[in-house]
Amino acid sequence: MSLKIAKGFSIAALASIGIAGSVAAAECIAPANPGGGWDFTCRTISKIMYDIGEVDQPIQVTNMAGGGGGLAYSHVVTKRNDDEELIVAASSATATRLAQDAYGGLTADQVRFLGAIGVDPGAIAVAADSPFMTLNELLDAVIAEPSSITFAGGSAVGGFDHLKVLMALNRAGLSDIRTVKYIGVDGGADAITQTIGGHTQAMTGDISEVVGFMKAGEIRVLAVMTEERVPGFEEIPTAKEQGIDIVAGNWRGLYVPKGISEEAYMKWSNALQAVADSDAWAEAMAARGLAPFNKVGDDFQDYVNMVVGEIEQLSREIGVIQ
Repeated sequence: MSLKIAKGFSIAALASIGIAGSVAAAECIAPANPGGGWDFTCRTISKIMYDIGEVDQPIQVTNMAGGGGGLAYSHVVTKRNDDEELIVAASSATATRLAQDAYGGLTADQVRFLGAIGVDPGAIAVAADSPFMTLNELLDAVIAEPSSITFAGGSAVGGFDHLKVLMALNRAGLSDIRTVKYIGVDGGADAITQTIGGHTQAMTGDISEVVGFMKAGEIRVLAVMTEERVPGFEEIPTAKEQGIDIVAGNWRGLYVPKGISEEAYMKWSNALQAVADSDAWAEAMAARGLAPFNKVGDDFQDYVNMVVGEIEQLSREIGVIQ
């Protein structure tokens, strides 16, 4: 049943007859092509919300690739600001683009960030037939001849995937990070395809984006950017244990239009928290290499604002923005 409120009825009135007890969602927008992290977030969270009874109909997933998430963000802000049946996948990449004013002047306070319920460890991978067997071999090759190596990532130039490579190379001793060659494509799956096809020499993304390709034997993951090896993927060494002191994770969550009612916001918050508490989500995190990360509700917007500030400062320090 779709939660379209007829004239003369209110949320409170519907709640009194039991209709508003679950969120009747219409749509989840994944701001990238199928196969990447945002797509995973939308499809997995939406399915679990329905399976555990938090919504009363299956949620439609819409892929809206473009501008590193900017097309979807603009669509929500300018056309769907009061749509109470809309949720949108978000991540650290979203915060990065907002920090760098990459969404055409749009800012983090123009939507309401609902929460994040998992963190996707950063990863650097190469094709299975690549000559690079370790992260240090790859980074040393970039330092020796920057023009010989091109990275592909699911975020635009200067985005979170790009930043992870720049931070790693900075720690490895590259003095001018502007020499690093990087192309941004719409989603991690596209970045992996570019690397498998030999169009780029490496990809930068997250574990959830590479799992399927890794299991198929198409890529080799050189490092994860975590403090310790990721449960379920213990065979992949961390960047830190290879001497590159970097920890970078991509939280997985949702935002909603800013103009929705407080009642709708709270119902979405409750639904997302129910997903976070479910066995199905625990299984999904384990299968995709996600680590626990649970921030849902009112304080999450403050967290995002803090992250945006930190990324803006970091980006200036490494010269990505002026």
